[in-house]
Amino acid sequence: MFDEKKLWKERFNSWLKEIARYSRYIFNGHIVIAMIFLLGTAAFYYQEWLKTIPEQFPAAIIMATAIALILTYSPINTFLTEADKIYLLPLESRLKGYFTRSIIVSFIIHAYLLFIGLGVFMPLYARVNDGDFKKYVPFLIAILLMKVLNLLIRWKVQYYVETKVHVFDSFIRYAVNAVFLYFLFSGVGLIYLLPEAALLLIMLIYYDKNTKEKGMKWEFLIEVEERRMTSFYRLANLFTDVPKLRQRVKRRKWLDWVFSKLPFAQNVTFSHLYTRTFLRAGDYFGLFIRLTLIGAGIVYFFSFGLGQVLVVLLIVYLTGFQLVPLWNHHSNKLWIELYPVNKQLKLQSFKRLLTTVLYCQTVLLTITIFIKGDWKMAIISLTAGFGLSYFFSNVYIQKKLLK
Repeated sequence: MFDEKKLWKERFNSWLKEIARYSRYIFNGHIVIAMIFLLGTAAFYYQEWLKTIPEQFPAAIIMATAIALILTYSPINTFLTEADKIYLLPLESRLKGYFTRSIIVSFIIHAYLLFIGLGVFMPLYARVNDGDFKKYVPFLIAILLMKVLNLLIRWKVQYYVETKVHVFDSFIRYAVNAVFLYFLFSGVGLIYLLPEAALLLIMLIYYDKNTKEKGMKWEFLIEVEERRMTSFYRLANLFTDVPKLRQRVKRRKWLDWVFSKLPFAQNVTFSHLYTRTFLRAGDYFGLFIRLTLIGAGIVYFFSFGLGQVLVVLLIVYLTGFQLVPLWNHHSNKLWIELYPVNKQLKLQSFKRLLTTVLYCQTVLLTITIFIKGDWKMAIISLTAGFGLSYFFSNVYIQKKLLK
């Protein structure tokens, strides 16, 4: 006897266990400390910046533009798997309760994101509205009601296979949400908010009417779910091995010149392997680029001298720490053991690559400080960054790599 309640409960519990299992690796002591430092620094400079803005600052426009993105982005966790398009397809008519629960859980997740997003912008709103924080709860309730409509519309849109329908829907909902939020934060009254809510309600009725004869797009829903979990696994893989992660390789032809710099010799076998893996496999190169850009942005707007040095060291440490899994990237490939080279070269090649990457990042971050004209802090950052890069790559992770 098929029980959709039992199926949903099993899928949801399995998803929770998977998230909890890898989250404890992601939010370990090192990352938590780094996040606290970054969030504390960002909060301090945010408060300092708020003191400098005039009361005529267009806070409503900025808040509406940013929060509308969170409001419009409405993916639904269905917890479907590849086999479901075969085994659950005949039972589609009996899965209404299953997907209703999925929509409710998705709403709770998005409600939390909206709670955080609105909380971040409320100090800006209060700055241009005489310190008024009392409207936080009414704002949140109004936004959550709009989120319900966005989620329901998104669910109906998933019955369409045409990409242009999905794009058009996202564009229209973002525009409507942005206008609604602008009027909400401008305090112009309820009469200006009702038309936007009514428009979303009309869209929902329209999509509901036009999808009654359509079947669910199982392939699309499963692909979206797999893509969402793959993103999470890719993040977790930076901290621990994730067997379920499907590795992707990107050509990146524009980086071929890097390989031409490596000599064609037996003693650099692993140098070729790790360099190609860093530049083409997984998300290692992308991680390096993102952290470098984030660090450069923070350093550029960081006015406190020694704080710039600390940011450089923190970014270098985070990059090194999250590149350590590269060491085990090929651990499950037996053909690596057939290389007729000394195994010690593997360790040397990895440490050399990691040191080079961290050196390059240090130089790029230091250039940002040079551009600001702070020559003294730039020299200190360069020296400290090089020192940390060498220590991290050749001393700090030595025992970790040999485990």
